[in-house]
Amino acid sequence: MDEKPPVTGAWRPGDPPGRRRFVTCFETRPHVLEAGGRLSDVTIAYETWGELAPDGANAVLVLHALTGDSHASGLPTADDARPAWWDAVVGPGRALDTDEWFVVCPNVLGGCQGTTGPASPAADGRAFGSRFPCVTIRDQVVVEAALADVLGIGTWAAVVGGSMGGMRALEWAVSFPERVQRAVVLAVGAYATAEQIALCSVQSRAIRFDPRWRGGDYYDAAPGDGPWEGLELARSIGHITYRSELELHTRFGRQRQDRNDVLEGERFAVESYLEHHGRKLVERFDANSYLVLNDAMNSHDVGRGRGGLAAALARVTAEVSIAGISSDRLYPLRLQHELAALIPRSRGPEVIESVAGHDGFLVESDAVAKVVANALTG
Repeated sequence: MDEKPPVTGAWRPGDPPGRRRFVTCFETRPHVLEAGGRLSDVTIAYETWGELAPDGANAVLVLHALTGDSHASGLPTADDARPAWWDAVVGPGRALDTDEWFVVCPNVLGGCQGTTGPASPAADGRAFGSRFPCVTIRDQVVVEAALADVLGIGTWAAVVGGSMGGMRALEWAVSFPERVQRAVVLAVGAYATAEQIALCSVQSRAIRFDPRWRGGDYYDAAPGDGPWEGLELARSIGHITYRSELELHTRFGRQRQDRNDVLEGERFAVESYLEHHGRKLVERFDANSYLVLNDAMNSHDVGRGRGGLAAALARVTAEVSIAGISSDRLYPLRLQHELAALIPRSRGPEVIESVAGHDGFLVESDAVAKVVANALTG
């Protein structure tokens, strides 16, 4: 890096807000978390598009994946250069037509782009850091339900999400069946598999083994002295699982980054690609949030404490549209077929043909938009 990497890429109070709006929940009573911790005065950063109908019947909740944020749609501005992560799906005339639907996208609990997370100030004014409690997917959905209450939304016309966002969309349908009319669940399953847990674990170890992580309390360090190497490595590991073997082979093969012989120490092009994506994440994300959200994804199991998977999914009353990516090796199609077999009013799974792997739910915009549009009009 030409400049020293930031200690954290988190949004912090005093930074330009961009299009973010903020509410504070759990002011009079704490959010009692599944693992036993408590959080009070939880700040939720969110963005909206469109206008809420007088009867509230046109509200759609969009939920981002691991390193996403509230900025699902819109062009960069002078004080907010973030690219929108689902601009091809959310906006006027698109599948989630904001001339018709009131779309809400919050930053997740434990994230780092405005909603309370490890980089946020605790009651003593210092960043939570290592003091931030364990949160689960269910804990995150409870916070999103609190946001819905503040916005005056009793029932969502649809809850839409892919990957970790799909976990929360599914959890919404199980935890709050009376508040979800439709759900769109993309590229995910009903629980974290052993392989997914293993992959998250290795990524987390990469961060914890970085000596600059300092047990999670690194926010007072100077630029370049935070756990950026661990976060970069974790992202590189994760990125391999987000794409398919065929795509990586087709794009890079054995191509060298330069023309020097790799036996003389030159890197392969695919190595440079992974390093690039790791360094990009360092600029906009927080190492502790990566750990917290990895643990939350590992906690994902809609059947936990509910009598098992079949009993939990039998509670779903929403019409659930399910889709998966043909080349997804992280959340393979068998997991979407399992959901479709156990959810009473399921549609699909729709198979999106793509060589992009798990990231197909982000890059195959036309196919994903069709799934979303059909879910809303069907």
